[in-house]
Amino acid sequence: MAGPLIRATSADGARAPKARSGPVLSGARRAARLAARRLAMLVLLLAAVFAAVALLPGDAAGATSERGAGAAEVAARRTALGLDRPVTTRFWDWMSGLPTGDLGTTAHGQPVTTVLAAPFPNTLLLGTLALVLSASGALALGCWAALRPAGRIDRAVAVACTAAFALPEFVVSVALLLLLSQWTGWLPAVTLTGPDGAPASWDMLVLPLLALAIPQIGWNTRIVRGALADQGALPHVQAAILDGLPRRRVLTHHMLPGALPAVAISTATSAGMLLGGAVVVETLFNYPGIGAVLAGAIADRDTPLVAAVVATTGAVISLLLLLADLARDHVLGAHR
Repeated sequence: MAGPLIRATSADGARAPKARSGPVLSGARRAARLAARRLAMLVLLLAAVFAAVALLPGDAAGATSERGAGAAEVAARRTALGLDRPVTTRFWDWMSGLPTGDLGTTAHGQPVTTVLAAPFPNTLLLGTLALVLSASGALALGCWAALRPAGRIDRAVAVACTAAFALPEFVVSVALLLLLSQWTGWLPAVTLTGPDGAPASWDMLVLPLLALAIPQIGWNTRIVRGALADQGALPHVQAAILDGLPRRRVLTHHMLPGALPAVAISTATSAGMLLGGAVVVETLFNYPGIGAVLAGAIADRDTPLVAAVVATTGAVISLLLLLADLARDHVLGAHR
């Protein structure tokens, strides 16, 4: 037994200083690789946005020109907007301004950062609340179902969550409008904005929040339940059950910790789905977010504004996915 101890120490008996540097460096390298991969995916997505808008019929010059403008006026406006240049050149020029925070100028001549200054925080607020609600609701439902595997509650939760995830956001939105606004009058059907551009009252957040969260609660509950079922089949969990430990303690101390990496990845993935669904939900409820901005930008063929919306939301999603990956690696590394 003395041999390994001698090899693990230096000549003067002190513990070798490099014993912990390897995992730390490897973790930092992995984080850097993950960040670079997310950044590369975001750049490719932005390039696809420029290409897709360029392939749409018409352009920003024709869409934003005054009614009755002649061909010469539209052509002059096209030159002023730089649309006569190749799309690759316009993409490179726009990307070169990102490091300095310059998101370009809209087809109407406004700085993109000014256009997004008010609606993006509103969408971020709605998305964050929906993410917290979907994650906490899914965790509660998944754990509740796991306490009685194959029981009536487990089956009922599985059916309800499958139905919730299968319904598109606009169907959920219409159902909530009919139930909670038109038939009962409990909640306002549309969102009114205050002087600061935010929703005028908190109750105007409830319907958009529920419309976004309900499908994701269904999705995440199935992930939580599946992860807990996988953990429940492990030998140490079966041994804890055979030892007579209460089912709730087995769930919280033996099953849930091992399921958290899968839950973290599922929650981070939901962030992208929530921001994507926000475009539909915000339009239906007249919510003052980037959904209306994006819809108008696509109608105007306003490539810098569309790309800026994709870049800001993509950056948030990429950050969440990176944090989820790192959290998963940390949990898995701690259990090795």
